[in-house]
Amino acid sequence: MNAQRRVVVFTRQDCHLCDDALEVVARVCEDLGAPWTTVDVDTSAALRAEYGEHVPVVEVDGVQQAFWRVDEARLRRALTTAPR
Repeated sequence: MNAQRRVVVFTRQDCHLCDDALEVVARVCEDLGAPWTTVDVDTSAALRAEYGEHVPVVEVDGVQQAFWRVDEARLRRALTTAPR
């Protein structure tokens, strides 16, 4: 895996789908040694406008991989396949 690949999860407080997504992302990233972080969309009007009710959103290297529900297999592929 390319160590430069990075996962960002856009979330908000009190979001059960966000909690579910974070569990999947944490598990996959731990397995693969991939760095990841979260961003609370409610900390910025611009983020709130961009993501609205579509959280959680998962991006790998700036490319959206999922919203609402995270497909573990797809996330693993995104992290283990060479970037195009």
